[in-house]
Amino acid sequence: MDSPLDLTVHKLPVLTADRTNLGRWKMFAVLLICAAPVIASYLTYYVIRPSNVKSFGELMQPQRPMPDLAATTLDGKVTPLASLRGQWLLVSVSGGACAKPCPDHLYMQRQLRETLGKEKDRLDWVWLISDDAPLAPELAVRLMDPAMRAQGFQALRIKASDIAAWLQDGESRLYLIDPQGNYMMRFPQNMTIEQAAKAKADINRLLRASSFWDTPGRENVKK
Repeated sequence: MDSPLDLTVHKLPVLTADRTNLGRWKMFAVLLICAAPVIASYLTYYVIRPSNVKSFGELMQPQRPMPDLAATTLDGKVTPLASLRGQWLLVSVSGGACAKPCPDHLYMQRQLRETLGKEKDRLDWVWLISDDAPLAPELAVRLMDPAMRAQGFQALRIKASDIAAWLQDGESRLYLIDPQGNYMMRFPQNMTIEQAAKAKADINRLLRASSFWDTPGRENVKK
């Protein structure tokens, strides 16, 4: 004869303070593991680097996160500034007339990116246009060519007051933004070709320090 079903009701486990604390520590450990690559890369660059190696660019302390702003593309589409996150960014700022030193900056931005070789896909060069002035026709045609986007270029119009609040700099120079959107370095005004080589060395060091967590191409980066 078959035995009757055992319908004994067992007590549910009681969550003790020790088990609750253990769960919190496990969650903290998971978060720490996820953040470890980013923390390690910055420690490598800021703390562990050899004492005789000094950055050419000025490190921003504290770093300034990218603000939540709306920008406008050259063809008039509204896009969030945050859409630039996920890449290292080499940024210049000027009005749409692109008076000196704007053309020099655009040229230097492109050249610095190209000289990074196989690492160049990890860095985009960005022109933030601080007014509503129209671009010169020949410049507009060149910059709106789809091939320029394939070369890592993007131009966005943003209010001058918003740019100033973020970069806190009235000078005309190049700025470096990390993939998390933090403004973390700026280079001197009126850089010469010789000085640009020093700026490239800074960028190379940062790319090497972040190589194990930063992947090339914005579409491949988890936000």
